[in-house]
Order: sequence, then C-alpha cells, then structure tokens
Amino acid sequence: MNGKEESNGATSINMYEKLDSGQARLLQLGYKQELKRDLSVFSNFAFSFAIISVFGTITALYNTGLTFGGPLTITYGWFTAGGFSMLVGLSMAEICSSYPTSGGLYYWSAKLAGQSWAPFASWITGWFNVVGQWAVTTSVNYSLAQLIQVIILLSTGGKNGGGYLASKYVVFAFHAGILLIHAIINSLAITWLSLLGQLAAAWNMLGVFVVMIVIPTVATERASAKFVFTHFNTENGAGIQSKPYIFLISLLMSQYTFTGYDASAHMTEETKNADINGPRGIISSIGISIVVGWAYILGITFAATNIPYLLSADNDAGGYAIAEVFYLAFKNRYGNGIGGIVCLGIVAVAIFFCGMSSVTSNSRMAYAFARDGAMPLSSLWHQVNKQEVPINAVWLSAVIAVCMALPSLGSLVAFQAMVSIATIGLYIAYALPIFFRITLARKTFVQGPFNLGQYSLVVGWIAVFWVATITVLFSLPVSYPITKDTLNYTPVAVGGLFILVIFSWIFSAQHWFKGPVTNINK
Repeated sequence: MNGKEESNGATSINMYEKLDSGQARLLQLGYKQELKRDLSVFSNFAFSFAIISVFGTITALYNTGLTFGGPLTITYGWFTAGGFSMLVGLSMAEICSSYPTSGGLYYWSAKLAGQSWAPFASWITGWFNVVGQWAVTTSVNYSLAQLIQVIILLSTGGKNGGGYLASKYVVFAFHAGILLIHAIINSLAITWLSLLGQLAAAWNMLGVFVVMIVIPTVATERASAKFVFTHFNTENGAGIQSKPYIFLISLLMSQYTFTGYDASAHMTEETKNADINGPRGIISSIGISIVVGWAYILGITFAATNIPYLLSADNDAGGYAIAEVFYLAFKNRYGNGIGGIVCLGIVAVAIFFCGMSSVTSNSRMAYAFARDGAMPLSSLWHQVNKQEVPINAVWLSAVIAVCMALPSLGSLVAFQAMVSIATIGLYIAYALPIFFRITLARKTFVQGPFNLGQYSLVVGWIAVFWVATITVLFSLPVSYPITKDTLNYTPVAVGGLFILVIFSWIFSAQHWFKGPVTNINK
C-alpha cells in the first residue's frame, strides 16, 4: 500500500513538473484548465495597458485637469496618482503571484479573509469588481462615442461653421454600435485577441509619441516651460478658490486613468507561467503608463496656451479642450484643421482598443464569478465554447454596458454619477484583498514567486490608505453652491451599490453562497 501511495505521489509530482507553472498552481487551487493558456507576458501586459489607455483617458478627462488647477496640477498630479497606484499594483501583484486565477480579486479576498469570513469577503469584493468593470466599459465606450461626435462636428465645419452636432440619441447609438463590434471581436479565439491586444499596446505607445511631437511642433503658439510647470488655474467657475482643494479634485483625471490593470489578473488562466507573468503584467502596465502618459500630457499642455477659450462651449469643438488644441494647431498653421482631426482619429482608435480589452477583462471576471455560483443564471454565464472562450459572459458584459449608458438619455448628471463607480468601485475591490492580506492573513499568507519581501506590509498599508483617501476625495463637492445639478452624486452611486450588495447578502446570499468552489476532484 505504501509503495502504491509513493508511486501515486511521484506521478503527481512529475505531472506538476511537466505542467506550465500557472496551470500547476491553478490545479493546486482546485480548478480545471478550461480556457486556452496561450498568452505571453507581453500579451498579458497589453490587455492592462490598453485598458489603462493613457491616450484615451487623458483625452476624455483633460477638461477636468484644465478646469481644476490647470498645467501644474495636471503635470504633478499625474505622478502623485501614478506613484500611489503603483503601490496598489505592487500589493495586488504579490497576491496575484500566489493565486493566479481568473477570479482575481474576489478569489484573493476569500483565501485571505479566513474560512469564516471567506464567503462574505468574496461576495462584496466580487460585486464591487464586476460592477466597477462594467462601469469602466460603459464610460470608455461612451467617451469614444462623444469623441466621434466631436470629430464629426469638426469635420463638417465646427460649431462656429455650421457643423453637425449629433444628438444624445445618436451618441447613444454610437455607444451601442461600438459595443456590438467589441462583443463580436471578443467572440474570437484568444489567439486573435492576443494579437489585437499587442496591436493595441503598440498603437497606444506609438500614437502618444506621434501626437506629443506633432502637435507642439505644428502649433504656431506654444506655452513656456514656466507656464506648463508652474501655472495654477484658479478660475474654474465652480466657486472653489482653495488651492489644496483644487489640487485634490484635479487628481480625478489621473486616478481615473490608472484603473483596469486588474485585467492582468483576470487573464492569468490564459497566460503562460501566470504566477510570474501575471504580476509582471500588472506592474509593467502601470509603470509604462506613467512614463507614456506624462509624455502625452507635456506634449499637449505645451500647445494649450489659452485655457478659458479651450474650455469655452463656444469654440469649434464645443468645449472639448484637447480636440480644440489639435484642431487649432493645424488650422492656425495650414488654414484648415484636417491634420488635427486625423490626430483625433488616432486617439479614437486607442480608445476603441481600450473598450475592446475592457470587455475581454469583464467577461473573464464574470465567467469566474459565475463559475463559483455568485451570479444569477451562473450556469449560463460560465459556459465556454469550442474556441475556449466564455462566449455568454462576453455578450453579457456588452449588453450591460449598453444598458448602463441609458441614464445619459435622461440626465448626464445621473450618468456621470453611475460611471463614478468605475474609479471608486474598482479601487474598493482592489483594496479589500490587500487589507485582508495585511491584517487577517498577515501571518498565514504564502508568498508566490513574485513578492515584496520585508516591504510587503508597509506597501500594503500605504495602498489601503490611498484608496481610503481617494474614496473620500472623489465624494466631495466639486462645485459651489451645491444644487441638485452640481451635487456630487458619487457617494450616492457607490453607497447605493454597497447597500444592494449588503442587503443581497443578508437576505439571500449568506444562505447559499460559499465563496469560490473548486471544480476538480482533489
């Protein structure tokens, strides 16, 4: 009998030695390899880098940066948010190395919170993560729809030249059409998505450097280095004069950019040697985004000489600051803004790739959450097709992102509050497993190949503190006096999600949800 047990043990060891390290770890965690493991470390990085998409997110929120503080807060706020985001990413990468599964954050919380707290920790983390991801997909694709609206406006003469301004219904139709294309693309085998992800990463990096060189070079007027690095804009029209307050509000642009890098964790079941390459994907996507994003910010800000005019709704781009910068740079030099419109097209493609990768990440998270029985109709959403793609989860993510944009037809204030979950909701999901790691699992956590060693707890505490800080900051009023139209509805949206998650746990889920469930016979 002992000889037989030794033989079985040797066979088991040999099997693990032959397997990819990520797949071997997945089996140890109790999961079958159902998705095709074909992604390289670069492909894993590419998905997170494309979702962060400094090109797209800075373009979409540059108005916020110019309004609150201007060049100084944009330039230095970028490093503030980027530095703290790197610490959050380092803590996540360490946990990812130990638990490389598609479930990512909610699986980590379950394992780190301890047996008695695991189901609840997994439930609240998972729902903040999946809803936050849906909000990211919604906001990214809607921002692309708005950019298309501006491109059409400028291409037909601009606001002051009788250009066509698409209605909110047309913008919503753009949004829905984009998501339809994304769902079709994400129905392809992971091999194709890997190639597109690599193309997306290359496009973002090369596009940024093209634009950051072309725009300041073409512009007939350029700001001085003193203006770019020291000018503080207090004329925000929001009744806020306190410079520290303005600086803190301005961080929204940068912090919104640094979201979505959990995609590297959600793609680990499709990544080779995921216990090493998953963490590398998280860290490299943040680090490279900090460098590339700052280069883009500098290139654009050197061409942004007249802040009030760029933010004015009466300019040709209707107040879309970066679009006006691009358009004016070429129009003032060559007599027309065609070159600027082409540059906007380059940005639009980058945002398209961002939305595509976001749907990819969404679908893997929904697939894993459904695999553990946490979602309504779970058996439907975790099905995998012949190409080893979670096809139903792909289309679910796209449909929900379409539905989440419906409030835009009634009230942009309500819509903006809902998509605020994209930043706060996701970061709460990021912080929860880190918090459990440095508290409940402080002495029991088994580190993987990538770890922070003696700095693990210090970095973890700083990361949790930062998330708590931005949760408060982004819930503060951004305009005075406070009315129903100027009220910051972020705490309402995030608080509403929290209440729904807690109530669903108390009245239902606690009776049947047991946390992550293994799907192989150990």
